[in-house]
Amino acid sequence: MDLAAFLLDSVPFARMLGISFDSAGSGTAVARMPDRADLHNHVGGPHAGAMFTLAETASGAAMLSAFADQLTRAVPLAKTARVDYRRPAMGEVTASATLRADRAEVVARLDEGRRPEFDVAVEILDADGVVVAEMTVVWTLRPNRP
Repeated sequence: MDLAAFLLDSVPFARMLGISFDSAGSGTAVARMPDRADLHNHVGGPHAGAMFTLAETASGAAMLSAFADQLTRAVPLAKTARVDYRRPAMGEVTASATLRADRAEVVARLDEGRRPEFDVAVEILDADGVVVAEMTVVWTLRPNRP
């Protein structure tokens, strides 16, 4: 499965922002958002809401890269997200996401009929490679109802 294409087809808002993927696999993903005037805030850089969407999208790709084989029995949902904006960003921004859970443990909880929760950590970097924000998204796999 082409995770990037699947995610961008499933989430038109991310596509509207021009988000693209450099990579997605093995619990990681790198996504980028172009520098466009219609995405700027009052200081001329990417709007915080657009960066939030970039980071959440990257986290979703990292999550899917680890758990795509579970989609027939569970629905992935972002449960909470916390973002810390460190400094203003300028230019194109990149989000690098990493699953912070053991895949086998998450699947085992799902096998037990439980609803596992797990973190995906994301760093957002500006065009100079400086970390401008950090985000943690807590994902859950909600078991399908029979």
